[in-house]
Amino acid sequence: MTSDEATTGRPGPHEAGYLRGGPRAAVTVAVLGLHLRGLVEAGRPGTLRKAAAFPAPDHPLEKAVRVGLHRPAGPRELPGRAAVRLALARMRGDLTSAGLLRSGLPGPTRAGRRHLTALRARHPLPTGPDGLTDEEMLFAVALHGARALTALVPHFARASGLAGRGALADEGRFPFGRGTDLRRAYGAEEGHEPGDTASGGHHHYGGGGYGCGGGGGGGD
Repeated sequence: MTSDEATTGRPGPHEAGYLRGGPRAAVTVAVLGLHLRGLVEAGRPGTLRKAAAFPAPDHPLEKAVRVGLHRPAGPRELPGRAAVRLALARMRGDLTSAGLLRSGLPGPTRAGRRHLTALRARHPLPTGPDGLTDEEMLFAVALHGARALTALVPHFARASGLAGRGALADEGRFPFGRGTDLRRAYGAEEGHEPGDTASGGHHHYGGGGYGCGGGGGGGD
C-alpha cells in the first residue's frame, strides 16, 4: 500500500487487480507498474527480468516483484517466488480485514464487488495508451485484464508472456491449485453480482487492513 492509499484507506490498482482476478492479476499490475518506470523488461521469450535500478518502487508488491526477479522468471513462476508470495499474502489479509475479500472462500464480498463496479465506471477498457496516466493504465489492467494489457503495451505483453499464446490469462483464473474459473465461482466480470453465499473451487482468498467501505470508488 502506498502512502496515499494509507491516507485515503482506498485500495489502489494492485489491490483492485487482486479483487478482480486474484494473485496473478495483482502481480500483472505490479509488473506493468515496474515496466512503465523502466524497472522491468521482457527477457528471453516468455520471461521477465529486472532492468534499471532506479527509481525504487513504492508499492510493497512491486518491491517484492523486483526482489523475486533476482533471476528471470516467467509469469507463471513469478507469483510463487518467496518475496512475491509473502507480499500477496499480506495484501490478501489487508483486503479481507477491510471486508472486501471473503475469508476462506474465493472472491470478493458484496462490498468488494460494489467497489469493482464503481472503479470500472471510472476506468473503462482503453483502446490504447494515449492520454492515460500511469495510474490510469494500472487501473485499466487491474479491472480489464489481458484485454487492457494488450491494448496498452502489446509488444511487452506478448514478449514477456503476460498475454498471447502460452500465457496464463488472468481473466478470472488463479495460477495456483486447480485453476478454478472465478467467473463461474463468483461472477467477477461486469454484469454479475452474485450473493455473498455463492462459492466455487477450493482456493483460499482469506487473510489481514484497508479502511475502505463497500461502495466507494477509487484508489486514485
